Amino acid sequence: MSTTLLRRHLLSAILLTTPPTVIADQMSATVPLDLTTHAAPWQRYSAWKQTKWNNYCNLQRGVTNPVSFIQPVEPPIKGDPVKGKKLMANRKKGNCAACHILPDVSLPGNVGLNISTVGSWRLPEELLFNYVYDARIYNPTTVMPPFGSNEILSKSEIMDVVSYLKTLTKPVKFDNSEDDPSKRPSPTETRDNLDEFENPGMFAVTVGEELYTQVGPKGKSCQDCHDEPEKAFSNWAVHMPKVEPRLNKVLGIEEFVTRHARATTGAEYLAQTEENLGFAVYLRYLANGQPISINTSGMNTRIALRRGEELINRKIGQLNLACTDCHAISSDKWIRGQYLNKVVGMMDHFPTYRTSRSEIWDIRKRFQWCNVSVRANELPPEAPEYGDIELYLMVKNNGQTLSVPGIRH
Repeated sequence: MSTTLLRRHLLSAILLTTPPTVIADQMSATVPLDLTTHAAPWQRYSAWKQTKWNNYCNLQRGVTNPVSFIQPVEPPIKGDPVKGKKLMANRKKGNCAACHILPDVSLPGNVGLNISTVGSWRLPEELLFNYVYDARIYNPTTVMPPFGSNEILSKSEIMDVVSYLKTLTKPVKFDNSEDDPSKRPSPTETRDNLDEFENPGMFAVTVGEELYTQVGPKGKSCQDCHDEPEKAFSNWAVHMPKVEPRLNKVLGIEEFVTRHARATTGAEYLAQTEENLGFAVYLRYLANGQPISINTSGMNTRIALRRGEELINRKIGQLNLACTDCHAISSDKWIRGQYLNKVVGMMDHFPTYRTSRSEIWDIRKRFQWCNVSVRANELPPEAPEYGDIELYLMVKNNGQTLSVPGIRH
């Protein structure tokens, strides 16, 4: 057999035995790269807290406030313990019960120490004061916000807090296991998320299905190019997001829908609109039951993953918290009545219907909510930083079975 013929046989064998690589449809070359895919200028959702935290870093501004130095304190501290107790329960101020067990508090958290007897520990007042002022002085990796140096509490308010802490000498006794965060059972989702009677989010599947066959301003519909969506997209979603080199960013399904639809059908599906969410849910719904499978072999993907890893470890906001502070260091614990999940198992049900909000959230809106919760300015939904984080988390969830739309509180 000639060398040329042998090569042909070998090539044929390789093509027949090697499974095809699933690659997302390329974004049309006719799409302008400077295309805005969300409402611009970006404005925070009207129902959310509108405070701006411009003095503190976010995922685009990586400069953190420096660790403070020990504040001199003249003992004995003579604050008002009654005011201190109120400050520790105030969600806009101390909100200490979110992480610590304290007297007269329902559903305390257990991210931090049980400090219900801290007054009997005989700690120096200067230590107590400065630990509240900026715990990073003593523990550089702490998840405790720097209440004083980040101007959450004034020095006089911290004195009130310390005065209250000194009165705490008796351990809290819980009436039942639900109240005790160390015994409180972790929440288990038992609702059938794909049952339209159980999950109102299933209406988005219908929205997406209708949009798929809808003729756009250019006289075309998605069905004109992808005649059988059940086959064309049977596993497409589990391979997303992907790096788009021309944009130098990670493209999620939601942004892909916006850009691809505008270029091909002329339809306008901006991020966070009902149409965009409906389409994104529908495309994932078609891949339900398939394992998440993000290919990490490309150099651009590996670079984006490194960026994503840095971002989830970045301390941001007035509360000085990183994604990993809640979902790695403090995972499987409670912040008040909210359970902190691990990263694995976090992505397979997004977009998800939130019963507490009566609306569907995609993962980017969840990122925005977390940013605002730690008092950091959120980014537009299609920000490159969110794309890097989404890619990183999806890779961590490789092998998890897709089941969209989800349903959560």
